[in-house]
Parts: sequence; structure tokens; C-alpha cells
Amino acid sequence: MGPIGKLKLGQNPMATATIAAVVILMNFIVIASAADVPKLEIFPSQKVQRKAVGQAMILTCRPNVPSPNLVADLQWKDNMNNTILPKPIVKQMSNMHQIYQPVYDSKGHRIRENTGRNPPMFTEYMTGTESLALIINHLSVEMEGKYYCTASYATNEILETSVTVKTYVGITWTNAPENQNPILGEDYVVRCEVKADPNPTIDWLRDGDQIRTGEKYVVETNGLLIRNVQESDDGIYTCRAAVLETGELVERTIRVEVYSRPAITYLPTTLEATEGKPFSANCTATGKPVPEIFWIKDATQQNVATADRFQVNPLTGVLNINSVTQDDYGTYTCIAKNDAGVVDQKTKLNVLITPSIHFLYNVTGDSQKEIALTCRAKGRPAPEITFSRWGSDDEYAAGVQVDDERITLEQHFDEEKGESSGTLRIARAQRSDDGLYQCKARNTGGTAYATGHITVQFPPDFSHMKDLPPVFSWEERKVNLTCLAMSIPNATIEWRWNGKPLKDLNDKNLQIVGTGPRSDLIVHPVARQYYSVYKCVATNILGTSQIDIQLKEARVPEPVPAAEPKQLTATSITFDIRSPPVEFGMPITAFTVQYKEAINPDWSTAMNRSWSPDSPYIVEGLKPQTMYHFRFAARNQVGLGMWGVNTQQSTPKRSAPEEPKPLHSPVQNDIEEPVVVSPYSDHFELRWSVPADNGEPIDFYQVKYCPGVKMAGTWHELENQCQSVEVADSTSYEMSRLAGNTYYRIELRAHNIIGFSSPASVIMKTTRDNPYPNGVASTDHSISRLTIIAMVAICLFNSRSILNGQLNRLVAVW
Repeated sequence: MGPIGKLKLGQNPMATATIAAVVILMNFIVIASAADVPKLEIFPSQKVQRKAVGQAMILTCRPNVPSPNLVADLQWKDNMNNTILPKPIVKQMSNMHQIYQPVYDSKGHRIRENTGRNPPMFTEYMTGTESLALIINHLSVEMEGKYYCTASYATNEILETSVTVKTYVGITWTNAPENQNPILGEDYVVRCEVKADPNPTIDWLRDGDQIRTGEKYVVETNGLLIRNVQESDDGIYTCRAAVLETGELVERTIRVEVYSRPAITYLPTTLEATEGKPFSANCTATGKPVPEIFWIKDATQQNVATADRFQVNPLTGVLNINSVTQDDYGTYTCIAKNDAGVVDQKTKLNVLITPSIHFLYNVTGDSQKEIALTCRAKGRPAPEITFSRWGSDDEYAAGVQVDDERITLEQHFDEEKGESSGTLRIARAQRSDDGLYQCKARNTGGTAYATGHITVQFPPDFSHMKDLPPVFSWEERKVNLTCLAMSIPNATIEWRWNGKPLKDLNDKNLQIVGTGPRSDLIVHPVARQYYSVYKCVATNILGTSQIDIQLKEARVPEPVPAAEPKQLTATSITFDIRSPPVEFGMPITAFTVQYKEAINPDWSTAMNRSWSPDSPYIVEGLKPQTMYHFRFAARNQVGLGMWGVNTQQSTPKRSAPEEPKPLHSPVQNDIEEPVVVSPYSDHFELRWSVPADNGEPIDFYQVKYCPGVKMAGTWHELENQCQSVEVADSTSYEMSRLAGNTYYRIELRAHNIIGFSSPASVIMKTTRDNPYPNGVASTDHSISRLTIIAMVAICLFNSRSILNGQLNRLVAVW
């Protein structure tokens, strides 16, 4: 305490108070004076800044003065006492604002060189704070030392402060791959080498638990030793490095995946390929990762994957050869390789020679004499030779044929030369033996094919023309008479008329085109004498044959002998027409009817209708309750015949429509009547054709369907289960919500203003539905609903009223 503090304050209260006030005033003056002292402050405020090498750092120098506008020359000096310059500006505009020019575009592509890269350290004014920042982008050991911030204040006062920068080397991984692959069954060191200054300590974790040295694991300086690696050692390991002096802690995650050396699991010791054919062989191997497989030809030490005609799948080990040659014979090595090792195994490839046919000639012989067809081939082993008729897979067996003792197959083999021959001998050759024959030469390497022809010579034959109809002409139309002789060799043809050669008659109405094996005689029948018989004579070296061809004059058909009404409606009549007798070769091409009302005497105003012979003969569009006259005629190629039967028929009065016809064919037949089976268990679409309306248009159809059963030939309906609907403007109706595996009687009627048609009846059965919607069958024996109904119905058959009541109650239970 100063002199004032040494006074004895307790002796004079007034003096004590005065002295206390003076002390307080003096302390306030000292504090105020200290606040007005100009100085520089560095942030962070620690005098020693400790940073790791390679890190960035920023130091900010801020004047703490009464009048900031009097501060000048604010700058930083480095550890060598050199002034640190500001960051250079790339380009400036006239207004002195810096222009930002990006080095990369929005997609990360370089668009210009970065000529204005940041220097290792630079200064930069902090806007709005009157502070100057020192920025170091990448701290190095050389940058360690004392840095000064200086400035001048009020032109004559120099301000200065400093900070010391200390560096240290952070934890750096030098040999710690993030993915490592030990080999199954071997010892392995999971590498984790690290450097730092000060030196770090290393420990290991797996699944969050610390690993300690033991029988399985040994923590070493360069990594973690795992003894006798197994697949269970796969996993994520953590190498943890710590520097106690700096408090730095860094972890390295290492994925360990255990590999296994490759092993060849399949490769035959001998392979067999066929010359000229594609070939495939397989060499399979196991290992982790999946090994890559190579094939090497030992004689040339060539990787066959690079050779022509060879393809190798390195993943599956399949070797393919497009077309094997004799040079492909030899020893091959299969090599399986992965990151864990290499293994190889050898195999030998033998090449078979496919058969080739070098002799097969067409042969010709006479009928009823022997014909021999010979085929010779080469191959190894010597091929077996057989024959078959062209287009048939049935081959002739060696020796005499069981089904035709005329035919014998002879076979000969020479294994030393790799040659064989086969001869097919046919005794007493027939025309049916003529044709193509296929020679097949076969061994283990494959099959060769060649085709030869056996020609059986025979005299002319007209058997194919014996059943042909006469040739017809009319109204002096020219007609062509064709004669075709079957023979080998081809026959020459001569025409004769009334025993004389036609070529000698010089008749301009008889013209011959062609002399064989086909010849046409063009006849112009200008007189009745030309309607006659002409003889075709065919001749070859084996004989002569002849046939008569008749030219007849064609006429229109005879009158229709009878036409009876078969079905009447109010507006249509269906007739049953009996055809008049026709001549062979001149069929009826159509039937024609003329009809008119009976009160009309003039046939020239009659209506006409024609039908083809195979269609129903229906006259439609008639008036109800009207008498009509009808007459009929037949037509052929010549023309319409005389009008034949003349009949009259009255149409009935307007009435209910005809019975509609359901368009369903029964696919299941009960004992008494056919049944149509629905393809569905719960619905069925009924379709029908439009019936005759009998003079009044059909306005709707009525469909009624009832479930039921049949017992002893009698149908029993469940009447209270019947459904009835009316269908307009349609010829189909879909019945829905049906019971599965159930019989239904369906009645279909057409209606017009007069009434209903007679009903058309159909028995329909739905298919069985699935009684187990979850797909699991019950252990109890299931009985269909229909079976239950039938059993109850049989038991109660003698009482129909009881039957109906029981059936109805059963259905209600459904």
C-alpha cells in the first residue's frame, strides 16, 4: 500500500472518508488511462498456436485504439521478418472491384487454368471488422516460428504484437489398405503402418471390441497377425492410432475378405472331338474370388483364346471350337488363376474323322429285273452304310428285308483303310421301287448323307386315266382332249379316229399339239360327227398301250322331277329338291326357283332365287296367309334346263316365332341326353341363332335356367331356385353366380307380339370349383353338393312333395 494507505484512518473519520474518495478517484483514472493505450490484439488470443502440419490456419490482427481511423500500415511479418503480401487479384475493372473468374464449371469440368492460385500464405482485410487476417492454406514445418503484426498510429506511434506458431506431424497412414485379402488356411498380417510426431500408439478392434494378443491374434508393430485364417475371419477390423501428447485419435477401417486358392474340380483326362464339327469341353474350378480359367495348347504354348476357331469363357471354363481340324489333336493344359494363386491340369484331345461319301451313282434298270445301288464312304472308324427311301426315316437293315424279301442290303468294312461300302439289291424291280434313295454313312464322329436315284423302266401305262369322265362340248366350242402316258423312257403318242391315224386325215378341225409323253388333241366340233371316240396310242422301247377318250355333246339338265315343302313358316318355305339324272362329268351347278302369288297369272313378273346344290333351299320374304306358285329348274355348265315341277303352297298365318337354336355342341354325353359343359364353375354364356319370326318381329327372348338332378331318366328341378330373364337386342346371355359342379336345365324361347315360341332346351353342367380357397385339402372325404342332392333325392324318391321340400332346404343351406 502507498503512503496514503499507511495513514491511521481510524483516528479521524472525516479524514478517512476523504482519503477513501481520493483512492477511488485515482484507481478510476488509472483504469481509464489503461483503456486509452493504443495496442494490437491477435486472435485466437493464445500466445502460442499449435497446429498439425498440412492443416490450414487463420490469425486475425485487430487494432484496439481510441481512434481507428488513425491506424496505418497494418501488416503481418513472417518468421523470417518478411512482410506477408496480400492475396493477388487476377483482374480488376475500372471501379476497382475484383472480378470472380471460376476455374471449373457447374459439372466439375476445367474451363481455364488457375493462374491466380493462392500463395502459401497471404493477408486479407476482414470486411467490417478493421482487422487484417493472416491465412495459411497448408502449414509446413518450415513455417514454424514467431509472427508479428505491426501498424503505425497517429503517424508517430509504432504498434506491434506477436504470436508463436508451433507445428507437429499428425497421424498419417503409410501402409494400411482399406481392403485386404488373406488366404484361407494360412497366417496373415492385416497391415496397418502409421507415422506421426510424436510417435503414436496402435491398438485393434473388431465389432467394437478390443483385440488382444492370444492364440488366434497377435498385435504386431506392422499390423495384426491372424493365425490359420478361416472364412469366419471375414469382417470389419479397426486400426486405432493415438498420440497422447497431442490428444489426436484416428481410426482406420479395414475390410478383411478371406480368399481361397483355386482348385480344378472337373476335367476329363481324355476328350474326343470330331473333325469338321463344333466341339465343347468344360474345365471347372473353385476358389475365391472366382478363378479365371485359361486353356493352353502344350505343343505351341499358345493361349487358345487368342486362336482362330477357339473361344474360351474365362468364368465358366467352357472351351468351344467352331470346327475341329486334325491339327487340334494334342495335349491341353487348363489353368485356373485368381488373386490367391494358380493351379493347372492336363487333358488329351483326340480327333475323330467324320464319314464322307465318295461314290454313289444313279442306276437304271428294267422292271422285273434286278437293280443294285452301291454307296462307298471313308471315315474313322470305318462307317456303317445304310439306305432309306427319300422322305422316310425307316432304314433298310443288313441282309434280306423282313417285309420285302426282294430287297437285300450288303455291307463291307475295311477298318485298316477306314473305308466301307453298302449295296442295296432289288430283285424283280417294280415301278414302286422307282425314286430317290438316301445313303447314310455313320460312325461315332457323325453321319454323312448322299442321295441317288433308282430309275425303273416300264412300258406306257394309262391306268391313271381310266376313271376320268368323258370330255364335253356344246355349241361348236373347241375342246381339248389330253393324253398323258406314264412310262420310262418317255413314250411317243399317236392319235387315231375310226381306226385311222389323225395325222393322215389333214382335218383342220382336228389339231394335234405334242407327241409325248403328253399330247393334246384340239377338236372343233362343227358337225355331229366330231362327237365320237378318239384313241390315244403310246409307245416306248418296252411296249405299247392305248386308251379311248370320248367327246360327247353336252346338254342342259333334264327338268326337276320333284320339290316338296319341308318346313313352313309365315314368311319362309324350305324345300326338298330332287335332282334330275345327270351325266358323268356334267354335274348340276345350281337350282333355280321362280315364284309368284297365285292371284298373279304372269310369270314374267315372278321372283327368282338360286341355290348351290349343297345349301338349304329356303325361300324367304313371303307374305303370311298367302298362296304362292313355284316352279323349279336345274343348271349346269351348258345353261338352265327346262322348268320342271310346278307346285303351289300357302304360307300359314302370322304366329309366334320359330324355336331358337342354341349354338352349343355337347362335349359330354349322359346316358339319356347330351350335356353342354361350361368351362367355368360360376358362369355360362348362352348363345343362339335368330329364328324365323313368322310374320311379326321378335321383340325379346326369354331365358329360364334351373338347377336340378336326373334320377331314373327323370329330370327334377329345384323350382324355387329357377331364374328367368328377358333378353332384347341380343342373341346371347351370360348366366352368373352359378354353383360349381352342378347341372342346370336351360329353356330358351323367342317372343313376338303374337306370343312365345316353343322352348329350346339345353342341359348344362358347370365345372367343379375349388372347395379349398387356401389351396389346402381337408383330410375328410369331400362330397359334392350335387352328390348330396342326388343321395337325398334317391332316398325320398317315392314322395315328390317331400323330395322338393328337402331339395329346396338343401339349396337354401348353400
